[in-house]
Amino acid sequence: MAKKAWKYRYVVLVILWLVYIINYFDRMAVLTFLPFIQKDLNLTPVEVGQLASVFFFAYAAAQISAGFLADKIGAKKVMYIAITVFTAVTAVTGVVKNFAQFLALRIGLGLGEGHHFAPAIRAINNWFPFKERGRAVSFFATSWAVAPAIVPVIVTSISVYFFAGAWRPVFYILAIPGALGIFLLWRFVADSPKELIAKGRLSKDEDIEDGAVSATLTKEEKRKQYGVFLKDSNFYVYTLCLFCQLAVYWGSSTWLTSFLVTQHGLNIKEMGFFASAPYIVAFFAMMLGGWLMDKVLHRMKPVALIAYIGCIPVLWMLGAVEKGNTGMLLTLLLLTGFFVNLNFGSIYAYLPKRYPKEIVGSATGLANGIGQLGSFVSPLVAGYLVKVGANGSQDFSGVFIFFALTAALAAVCAIILKEKQIHQLAVVKNEKSVI
Repeated sequence: MAKKAWKYRYVVLVILWLVYIINYFDRMAVLTFLPFIQKDLNLTPVEVGQLASVFFFAYAAAQISAGFLADKIGAKKVMYIAITVFTAVTAVTGVVKNFAQFLALRIGLGLGEGHHFAPAIRAINNWFPFKERGRAVSFFATSWAVAPAIVPVIVTSISVYFFAGAWRPVFYILAIPGALGIFLLWRFVADSPKELIAKGRLSKDEDIEDGAVSATLTKEEKRKQYGVFLKDSNFYVYTLCLFCQLAVYWGSSTWLTSFLVTQHGLNIKEMGFFASAPYIVAFFAMMLGGWLMDKVLHRMKPVALIAYIGCIPVLWMLGAVEKGNTGMLLTLLLLTGFFVNLNFGSIYAYLPKRYPKEIVGSATGLANGIGQLGSFVSPLVAGYLVKVGANGSQDFSGVFIFFALTAALAAVCAIILKEKQIHQLAVVKNEKSVI
C-alpha cells in the first residue's frame, strides 16, 4: 500500500537517527574500553592519545569526500559504504594485537564514520521541505547526546554479564546493530521521495523539495560571495571558538574512561555508569541553550559565556577530585556534561544568523572543517599531560587543567565576537553585489 510522502519522511528521519546512534555505538565502545585496551596492549598514555587523535584526523578528512560522493552517487549509497566499513572495522577491533594494528583500525573507523554525517544531512534536505529542515536536523542532532549517554552502560553491561568483564567479544556483538542499520537503510530509506513515488511505494500527495538548487555563478561572483566571511575577522574568532569547544568535548570524552579507571579505581561496571553521567544531562543542556538563544537572550554570546565560564572551575576541580569521593565525582561529571554541551546547539546557529543565506553553507563547511581539528589536537596533547607514577598509577589533573584553559580561551573568543547581522544582496550576474 502506497504511503503518503508527508508522513513517510518522518519514518526516514527516525531511521537516519537510529543508524547514526549505531555509528556512535562503534565510536564510543572504543573510548569506553580504552583503559582496558591500553592495559592489554601495553600502551603508553602518549600512544593512547595518538590513537584517539588519528581517528579524528581521518574523520575530518572524510567529511570532504563524503559531501562530494553524496552529490555524485547518492546519499543512500554513501551511507551504505560508510556503515559497512565501520561495522567491519569494529568487529575486527576484537582481535587487535598491537599498536600498529590498532592505529590502522582507528584510521579505518574514522574514514568509515566520517562518510556518514554529510550524506545523512543531504538525505534530510531531500525529504523535508525548507520550512521543516531546521527541526528535522535538530532532532537528528539529538543522537549526539543520546548515544554517548547509553553506550557506556550497555557495552559494559554486555561485557560484565555475558563475557566476565572481557572487552574483545563485545566488538563482535556490535556487528549485529551494524547489520541492522544496513537492513534499515535498504528497506526504508531512499535518496528522495521521487524515487519511491516512481516505484509506487509512495503517493504523490504533496511536493517535497529535493534540496535547494544553487544558481550557477562565475568564479568572480563566487569570490565576491566568499569574501563576505573571509574578510570578516569575526569568522576566524568564531572558528577558534568552535575549535576550542570541540577540543574540550572530544578531549574529555576520549580520556574520561581512562580517568575513571586508572585514577579513581572504578571497576568496569561502575565506570560504565559514571562515564554515562555527563551525557545524561547533555541532551537537556543542548535544548536549553538553543531555547535561551532563540527565546530569551536572542544572542549566542551570553549562552557561550555561561557555558565556557562554567566549564573552567568544573573541569579544573574534576581532575583534582580525591579517589573514593564518588559523590563529588558524580556531581562534577554532571556539571561537566551541562556546561560543555550548553552552547553546542547555539554555536552552530551563529553563522546562519550573521551571514546571508547565500554563503552560510560555504562558511559553515570551512569553519567546521577547521574546528574539527580541535578534536584531533586535544586528545593528542592530553596524552602527553598524563603523569605516570613509578608504580604505574596515572594522574589526570594536568589534563583537566588543559581542558579548563581551553574553555577559558573559548570564553575570550565569545567576548570578542560580534553578532550583528551582515546584510548582503545575493550576487546576480551582470549586477554589483551590495554589502
